[in-house]
Amino acid sequence: MTVHTSADTNVVTGIDNSVVFQTLGTASGKQIGVVTLNVEKALNSLNLSMVNAMTQQLLQWQNDDDIAMVMLDGAGEKAFCAGGDVRDIYHASIKSPGEVTDQAETFFEREYRLDYLLHTLGKPVMVWGDGIVMGGGLGLMAGASHRVLTERSRIAMPEVTIGLYPDVGGSYFLNRMPGKTGLFLGLTAYNMNAGDAKYVGVGNHYLNSDSKEPLLDHLATLSWSDDSELNHRLLTEQLNAMEQEVSVPLPQGQLEVNQAGIDGLMTGSLVEIIERVSGFNGHDSWLERPLKTLLSGSPVSWHLIYHQAQLGTSLSLAEVFKFELGASVNCCAIGDFSEGVRALLIDKDRQPKWRYREVSAVPQDLIAQLITSPWADAQHPLKTLS
Repeated sequence: MTVHTSADTNVVTGIDNSVVFQTLGTASGKQIGVVTLNVEKALNSLNLSMVNAMTQQLLQWQNDDDIAMVMLDGAGEKAFCAGGDVRDIYHASIKSPGEVTDQAETFFEREYRLDYLLHTLGKPVMVWGDGIVMGGGLGLMAGASHRVLTERSRIAMPEVTIGLYPDVGGSYFLNRMPGKTGLFLGLTAYNMNAGDAKYVGVGNHYLNSDSKEPLLDHLATLSWSDDSELNHRLLTEQLNAMEQEVSVPLPQGQLEVNQAGIDGLMTGSLVEIIERVSGFNGHDSWLERPLKTLLSGSPVSWHLIYHQAQLGTSLSLAEVFKFELGASVNCCAIGDFSEGVRALLIDKDRQPKWRYREVSAVPQDLIAQLITSPWADAQHPLKTLS
């Protein structure tokens, strides 16, 4: 590790420079911990070393009375985080078909622990959600107390296109969205703008993309203290004040104004939904692209996403991550994950050959296998989450 210090800033850079940690001084004497995902060419996609480094640093800051709040940011102007780098999992899965691999178990377990830590850190956590926020990036953002959107935010859960399902806590936050919106987002990978994301609760503040430095300047002047509740309130008030002064207004989304239509489209059994979508005649409609994406996705994923929506809001956050860990490693072992990743990220032919072509052809016992944990409760890798 290399450490560079100045009067106001302390920078710690990981060995491969893929994530950078800074502490920014404030007039109160307290510090702001800043995490910057630093793989700009890969749109700041998460790999295992980044996840491990972030977890270690956040645990230190959680127990450091000098740290008043934490900010997560992404390098460059294109993305906060475009998801997880799953290529290592793919290579392990194709070498051991039908088996839960160490690579899949380790990556997803560590990623979900990091997401859970963000949800439960206690101190204010702000994510600067500028640019692309997808998949694993949305898992980080969903864990933050203060989720800032900009006019450039593009947010989606595109796992249906790689034979997975919206994980990283999607079983928790999607099911708390208005009406059938969560199911719609999971099945279609619809790209939300800031207006959409604020409507469904993915974001709770809106600033312009050029507001980051002024925001940090303001945060350095606040009266941070040892009182976490007060610090949450200070951050909220500052973001609210700056939101009133944005030059680029919050963009109009599609989800709120089309909520009734989305609910109608997503009502009924999965077979009914797919039949309705297949017969939809919406040329030039905003729905044309997301519904085309749905129909090109994995039918196995359709079933998983539909099952996920039936979980409702009864599971705790810890229970959600335990469920998702089992489902995710099972997808890598016996689902469509390997083929989806091959088509999108490895060969890049975008022509996945899914195991089943029709929704009705997917065996229910396969779905039962996918949602059944490969571990007994006492051996579950996430058994310590509470």
